[in-house]
Amino acid sequence: MGTPEFSVPMLEAIHNSQHKLVGVVTALDKPAGRGRKLKKSAVKTFAESKGLTILQPKNLKSDEFYTQIKTLNPNIIFVVAFRMLPKQVWNFPKYGTINLHASLLPDYRGAAPINWAIINGEKQTGLTTFFIDDKIDTGHIIDNTAFEISETDNVKDVYEKMIPRGVKISLSTLNRIAQEDIKPTPQKNAETSKKAPKLNKDNTRIDWNQTGQSIYNFIRGLSPNPAAWTILVNYDEEIYCKVLKANFNRQTPNIDNGKIIIDNKTMLVGVKDGLIEIEEIKLSGKRLMKALDLLNGFDLDKDAKML
Repeated sequence: MGTPEFSVPMLEAIHNSQHKLVGVVTALDKPAGRGRKLKKSAVKTFAESKGLTILQPKNLKSDEFYTQIKTLNPNIIFVVAFRMLPKQVWNFPKYGTINLHASLLPDYRGAAPINWAIINGEKQTGLTTFFIDDKIDTGHIIDNTAFEISETDNVKDVYEKMIPRGVKISLSTLNRIAQEDIKPTPQKNAETSKKAPKLNKDNTRIDWNQTGQSIYNFIRGLSPNPAAWTILVNYDEEIYCKVLKANFNRQTPNIDNGKIIIDNKTMLVGVKDGLIEIEEIKLSGKRLMKALDLLNGFDLDKDAKML
């Protein structure tokens, strides 16, 4: 069970393994683009290319879907980036339902674990396989694997590090369950664990009153998607824009937070402990561009600022 591109390598690995894949469950096709044409999920596209049985339930709690699951009669369900399942589904397989989660649980339970680990400046993250229960990301842990986050990694970089490790831990977990070689352990210190809530417009806006390091981590933790956003005030116009790449220059502050200065064709924004150098930016209605390219063709007011 899965939907986005992240799920596909694990699906492919299971399909190519000795385990028998009896079916694939994914999201409904959704309208996308200007023409609002129906778009298949990445998982469905792969499953169709391999001639796999595909289910796309509208309602996971429906009798129809439960009947379909019973007909497939899986002895295990493997979940990678899907929706919350009703108990009658996750409790059906003989060996249970397991989930691959993109963090070292119990930290970063929730919808956006990669993003929040980077935003919070973590030096390490990983993946966890665990048995699904009736809450979100709380079940007994089967296995986990850790790796380093570098100072310059963005979401795409961490995602690419996760894929081969995700394939490896997925197959290892399935093999161990088949061999009855597991000792699931309860999650510890869950009360003090860090969270990974769903990203929205409110929690992806840059706060220029934060420290430079926090802003730098925030920008790379949302790049390339959905991207950190801000408002550029230029003359009397407020322009919505996204910042996809930046650097932090720590120094004694000498300009107001959010004020933009141009120094040697470099776009800098004042913060409390230095300057944020904007490297890649996308103004509303415009293409993504280097800050240098923007400055070459954009009339920027001497009093311009970021809000």
